[in-house]
Amino acid sequence: MQVAFYAPLKPVDHPVPSGDRLLARLLCDALRHADMNVDIAARLRSRVADGSVLKQARLAELGTKLAGRLLRQYQSGFRPRPDVWFTYHLYYKAPDWIGPIVASALDIPYVVAEASFAPKRAGGPWAQSHAAVETALRHSRAVFSLNRSDMVCLRDICPDQVLHFIAPFTHVENWQISHRPQVDPACIRLVTTAMMRDGDKLRSFDLLARSLGRLLRDGIGNWHLTVIGDGPARDRVEEMFDHAGITQNHVTLAGLCVPDQTRDILGQSDLFVWPAINEAFGMAMLEAQAAGLPVLAGDAGGVSGIVSNGVTGWLVPAGDEDAFTDRLAQCLGTDISALRSFGAAGASKAVQHHTVSAASDILGTTLRAIVGDHAAQVPGKDGA
Repeated sequence: MQVAFYAPLKPVDHPVPSGDRLLARLLCDALRHADMNVDIAARLRSRVADGSVLKQARLAELGTKLAGRLLRQYQSGFRPRPDVWFTYHLYYKAPDWIGPIVASALDIPYVVAEASFAPKRAGGPWAQSHAAVETALRHSRAVFSLNRSDMVCLRDICPDQVLHFIAPFTHVENWQISHRPQVDPACIRLVTTAMMRDGDKLRSFDLLARSLGRLLRDGIGNWHLTVIGDGPARDRVEEMFDHAGITQNHVTLAGLCVPDQTRDILGQSDLFVWPAINEAFGMAMLEAQAAGLPVLAGDAGGVSGIVSNGVTGWLVPAGDEDAFTDRLAQCLGTDISALRSFGAAGASKAVQHHTVSAASDILGTTLRAIVGDHAAQVPGKDGA
C-alpha cells in the first residue's frame, strides 16, 4: 500500500528537534512496519501563530498550487500514486491546505492522526484555518488520536466509527536499560527532558525551578537535576534556576543530546520530573518509563495515558506548585526501593502497550480495511 504522508506543522526532516517531529517520524516508522510505502508528499509549514488573515490566505493559495503540482506528478508517474493520504497533527493554527484537494481529485481515502477541533475559533482571527480543519475532519475516513482528551471535541464532528485511539508509542527497545546503578539516598538523581521555548514549556520550567527552590529552603537538598534540552529561552531558564537559589551543585544543563546520550543520562538517573503544563502527552516521559524510570508529572492532556498514577509514577494537578513540591519531597524521602519498583512497572508497561509494533497493528489493520472498503465502492477499482 502506498501512503502519501504530510505533517503541516513541522516536516519529518526539519532540522529543529521536537516532540512533534519525533512523533511524525515514529508514525512513518509504524506505517513502514505495517509493510506500507511512505512518501513524504509535502513539506509546506502551514502554521500561523498570530492569526494573520493574510498569511492564512497566502498559505491556502500556496497549498492549492502544491496540490496541483502533486496531482500532475501522480498522473505523470513521476511520483507513486498513493492509495491513501495521511496527515499528521491537524489543528486551527496549522491546517492541511493540500491533502483534502489531492484525496478528492484522486478519489482516495483521507485520514488524520493527532487532530484537535476548537469550535470557539470559528469566529475569530483563525476562522479560515478553522474552517479548513473542519472540512478535512468531515471528509476523514479515520482519525487516530494519541490523546483521549482530544477525542471529546472530535466526537462533535466525527462519527464514533471514524475515531481510533493509539497509545503513545516509541522504539521501546532503544530506551531499555540493562543495568542501573544503585540509588544513593544522599543524592537522588533527577532528570527532565524539554525544549526551552516560550509558552507552556517555559511555564513548566518556572514551576519546576520554584518547586526545587522551595525544597532547598526547607532543607531538602538530597538531589541533583540534569536538564536535557535547549532552545531560544535557555537564558531565561537559567535565570529561573538562579532566582530560585539553585546553583550548579544541584542542576546541570546538558543541552541538546542525541538519543544515545539521552539514554545514557536516563540510565544514570533515579526519577524523571516534569510539571507538564498543557502537555499533549509527553514523549520524553514515555522514553523515561521505557528506560525504567518512575515519573512525577502534572496530570495534563494525555499524560495519564503514559503515567499510571500510583503504579509507574505520580500525577499531580497540572500547574499546582504546592502539590508538585509536596509529592517531590515525598519521593526524595521515600524508601529507595520504591523508586526502583515504580520504574520497573513503567518499563513493563512500555513493553506491553507503547511499542511501534502495537501502533503499527492498529494503523495497518485500519488503513487496509478503509482502502479495501473504498475500492469496493468505486466501480473499476480493486482493493489495495
